[in-house]
Amino acid sequence: MGMFTELAILYSKYKPQKMKEHLELFWSRVNIPKVLRAAEQAHLWSELVFLYDKYEEYDNAAVTMMNHPTEAWREAHFKEVVTKVANIELYYKAIQFYLDYKPLLLNDLLLVLAPRMDHTRAVNFFTKKNHLQLVKPYLRSVQSLNNKAINEALNNLLIDEEDYQGLRTSIDAFDNFDNIALAQSLEKHELIEFRRIAAYLYKGNNRWKQSVELCKKDRLFKDAIEYAAESKSADIAEELLAWFLDEKNHECFTASLFQCYDLLHPDVILELAWRHDIMDFAMPYMIQVMREYIGKVDKLEEAEANRLEESAVHEQKPLVFGEQQLMITAGPGILPPGYQGYGAYGPGGMPSYQGYGM
Repeated sequence: MGMFTELAILYSKYKPQKMKEHLELFWSRVNIPKVLRAAEQAHLWSELVFLYDKYEEYDNAAVTMMNHPTEAWREAHFKEVVTKVANIELYYKAIQFYLDYKPLLLNDLLLVLAPRMDHTRAVNFFTKKNHLQLVKPYLRSVQSLNNKAINEALNNLLIDEEDYQGLRTSIDAFDNFDNIALAQSLEKHELIEFRRIAAYLYKGNNRWKQSVELCKKDRLFKDAIEYAAESKSADIAEELLAWFLDEKNHECFTASLFQCYDLLHPDVILELAWRHDIMDFAMPYMIQVMREYIGKVDKLEEAEANRLEESAVHEQKPLVFGEQQLMITAGPGILPPGYQGYGAYGPGGMPSYQGYGM
């Protein structure tokens, strides 16, 4: 071992170009700490990283590659080494290193680091650096974790890109984000599709009135009718009907009658239709109501007829006495033939006596 170690030290001093080949062949036979010091003194950074790797000092190897990237950094080797470091802080130092020197390879590094990395801290780091757009593939790949910071960062990116379909898909698949804050930011967006998503978010958080009002404001009639029906609130449904009448939108009024059928009061609908002279638009609804009520009355009449028939059968049944009563329950005078109770009188008017020895 001593000969190989001394030869490595001599190479580092006098023939550094041969040291790498020597170490690759005989690294297991050298005194690594001693050769490490010699390589460091000779500024042989590539050889130093090689020895740190073999000596399992991965933290030092990663730091050396980041401090001397020209001579020591190799992409595949660095990604292999950095995943083995003990100090997680080196992850964020590596991210900064890639931002400075290899920004186009940053997403590959992040995918390697993802299993042990604090994603919330990483998102905050990129937000401060204003580089979220650069790491969008990384955010996509780890969104399956349903992390709040990742979801909100990706949703903001999709809003900036005006990708309303991607945003709708994201909020449907991953629900760990501030729904109300996102809805409030979207309800004033210049694009109607994003305002539509705001109404959808309000609906998902049981803010039915806000949702329907936003749909009415943007004249999203279909969404307004659906959300009113899902709210299960008669007040919201009737308010929407009144709004359709004020807007002279009789077709949507008719559509609402069927969509919100279970929530509406027929007398209210009949009055609205009569007052606005649109009986033709309300007539299909009234016919359906009449059919339903007639069906209910028919069922009640049938049930009442069955009940009366059963009652009449019970009244016509004759009373049938059961078997002969037991002696203990039989009253006086109801005695079976041949029975003689205690205290019976014998011939001559004297009570008969039965006993022992008589």
